[in-house]
Amino acid sequence: MPKLEQVLKSEIIRLAKKQIRAACGPLARDVRELKRRVSQLSRAVAALDKMRAVLEAKRAAEGVKLEVPEEQVKAARLSPLLIKKLRARLGVSQGQLACLVGVSRQAMAFWELGKSRPQGQNRAALVALRGVGRREVKRMLREKAEAGKAASREKAKPNAGRGSRSGK
Repeated sequence: MPKLEQVLKSEIIRLAKKQIRAACGPLARDVRELKRRVSQLSRAVAALDKMRAVLEAKRAAEGVKLEVPEEQVKAARLSPLLIKKLRARLGVSQGQLACLVGVSRQAMAFWELGKSRPQGQNRAALVALRGVGRREVKRMLREKAEAGKAASREKAKPNAGRGSRSGK
């Protein structure tokens, strides 16, 4: 009797394994295929991430560009009131607008008071700022601030290895 019992048990185990293989085989193939697909997608994401980093680096290297055609600069009317309205629309202070244009805060104040007028490149920068939105202005200010911080860090570095001695 023990032999019959053992034969039945081994046959049940064999049939159960066969059923499990039949059910799990396609699932295992699907899992392998999904793993391959995930691997391909992660490589594609990595490539896109690299491209994004390169494009961001190029964009940062280009810096702030405030350029408009010469005809548009000549045709533009820039009264003190229009300069104030531009500053209010962009939501920036006189100092911030002066930083974007590349002049002092006092020059910007004089322009807004009508004591002087923007000329040449400064006028072109103001005309170009008319076509820029608040978000872009905030981004430009942030980039200028970061560039300023990087420049000040470079100046603060000591001249190590130059061989200069003080007190000779």
